[in-house]
Amino acid sequence: MTATDPALTALAQGWCALSLLHGRIEAHIERALQAKHDLSVREYSLLDVLSRQHDGTGGHLQMKQVADAVVLSQSATTRLVTRLEDRGLLARYLCLTDRRGIYTNVTEAGLKLLGEARPTNESALREAMDQAERKPELAPLVRALETLGAPA
Repeated sequence: MTATDPALTALAQGWCALSLLHGRIEAHIERALQAKHDLSVREYSLLDVLSRQHDGTGGHLQMKQVADAVVLSQSATTRLVTRLEDRGLLARYLCLTDRRGIYTNVTEAGLKLLGEARPTNESALREAMDQAERKPELAPLVRALETLGAPA
């Protein structure tokens, strides 16, 4: 394979288009969440992931699992948790069966804010996807994404 190999070039172009689509969507959602709810995309994602925890087996996420879910390093996730905890949106507590384990729960205030922000997130996502679909280089990716959630 050489640097001018057509397959490599097509792969690189596809990656650039995917990166562009992701950046546009994230920026659009970020502006909407910041303007209406004073939340970043990462903060919203963290609240959303943590709100889906449950008390059953495997229901509480360890910090590494949370970091993986929001696509951040463990240290960046810890800083994000601390910021949201300082705002009263999250609370940490020790695991009852393993005193070394620390879990994080969304507070009532965090659940309320998440509930208010969810329609904004979904609307901004739809708007960003609609805008991207009008760009010929992004339209195939938008169509591919929309088929991911469609029933088989």
